Amino acid sequence: MGFQTEFNSVCKFKSSQELYELLEYGRGKMVKSGFRVYPTGQKVIAYNPENQAVAIVKILASIAEINFQGEEVTQVEMELVRKLTEQEAAVQTALAHEMFFGERS
Repeated sequence: MGFQTEFNSVCKFKSSQELYELLEYGRGKMVKSGFRVYPTGQKVIAYNPENQAVAIVKILASIAEINFQGEEVTQVEMELVRKLTEQEAAVQTALAHEMFFGERS
């Protein structure tokens, strides 16, 4: 049992519904498999499931636990700081592909 550390500038959503709720209501949560450590209190760039930068969010809480099915999961609660402009999103997306997600095909 160990913790995986996330990059302190990346918050990647795997669920479009979780991202929609964050953008629509200004607060939301995301559930990740495995134990992970997120930088509580810091602002990070949020990416959609297609690895495109969409917003700046503040991490409010990161809770790692074993659920009722015996799976290790981490819930991350966050609030929307602001959506990125089209130009900001393009730059952040290009940088993230080079640094975190691998080269674009």
